[in-house]
Amino acid sequence: MKQHFTLVILTLATTLAGCTAIKVRPVDNLSEIRHVCIQENPKVMVSDFVPVLEDGFRRHGISTERVNGHPAHCEFLLTYSARRSWDMAAYLSQAELRLSQGGRGMIATADYHLRGKGGLALNKWASTETKIAPVIDQLLTGR
Repeated sequence: MKQHFTLVILTLATTLAGCTAIKVRPVDNLSEIRHVCIQENPKVMVSDFVPVLEDGFRRHGISTERVNGHPAHCEFLLTYSARRSWDMAAYLSQAELRLSQGGRGMIATADYHLRGKGGLALNKWASTETKIAPVIDQLLTGR
């Protein structure tokens, strides 16, 4: 009986905790990045996602501009995707960031994924900034 109770408690705790997976391959040399073009993705329905990206780069002294396509003047280009899920309210459940440099291709990547759509964890409803700001910091600094 005690083992059964322990198993139930462990299962419940795991379900409530949810699980966030963050995988980052950071920029090698942040000092060479002064300006990043953010390629608009009209498929993303997370309304505050791009402003959070812009704020994240600004915190690291990097200016940004929103672009369509890949203008010739953009040495560094950020592409992104983001997905929201629904459980009584919409919340960010997945995001991908890809930073490329003209001539060198992909120089940094970051993936955020709320496993199992967050289960019963309350932090799945945390703001986009709360979820993505640390991912941007890791992308740009490796920490």
